[in-house]
Amino acid sequence: MSVSTKARATAAAAGEQRAAVPDHVAIIMDGNGRWAAARHLPRIAGHREGARAVRRTIEAAIRQGVSWLTIYAFSSENWRRPAGEVFDLTGLLRHYLQTEIAELGANGVRIRFIGDRSRFDGDIQRDLANAERATAGNLRLNLTVALSYGARAEIVAAARAMAAAAAAGALHPDTADDAMFAGFLSTAGIPDPDLLIRTSGEQRLSNFLLWQAAYAELVFLDVMWPDFSEAHFAAALAEYARRERRFGARPE
Repeated sequence: MSVSTKARATAAAAGEQRAAVPDHVAIIMDGNGRWAAARHLPRIAGHREGARAVRRTIEAAIRQGVSWLTIYAFSSENWRRPAGEVFDLTGLLRHYLQTEIAELGANGVRIRFIGDRSRFDGDIQRDLANAERATAGNLRLNLTVALSYGARAEIVAAARAMAAAAAAGALHPDTADDAMFAGFLSTAGIPDPDLLIRTSGEQRLSNFLLWQAAYAELVFLDVMWPDFSEAHFAAALAEYARRERRFGARPE
């Protein structure tokens, strides 16, 4: 093989590898409680270890060339958990916002939050807004954190907003389509996930990105979230690369 031919083959292989990396990865981080229970530890220990897994995953996403990462940190249903666990979770969120945001910003991560943040205490709401402002100019990785989030509530809120816009004359109902509707979701401006990963062996979406994940490739891993590593992340990306994405079209 000549040098020029070898160079073209290497460039083509590199291009294929880049194309195989999903632009947007979403993760349902499941298994903190079971991880702790298996070790006879309090549930908060699992949540703390899960927060460390979040850091590892952000670093892995950057190294792997992923542009968008969305993580399901706290669902709207999580408010129904025992008061003590909710208190521990919100306390851990406070600690994370106060200790991790500066490093995320220094590493070029832009962070956004989706969900009903009005249910959190005022100081947490302020910290969420400050984190978004402080990292708004970063481009290395777009991190979206779903907090107090439920996809059905998001879709209902979008439908109400769209109906209100139609009633106000801002749009005509006959012109409405899925792209227009997506603009009323909390993820407006964020590309739909290409790959959705769930840990812990459970195989369901649990009210997460129901609209946005319509054509996402789903990968379910039999590992508890606190044990999730860069090797698991890479394995999920490798599985994604093996998939043929047709978006409903018939294969030729």
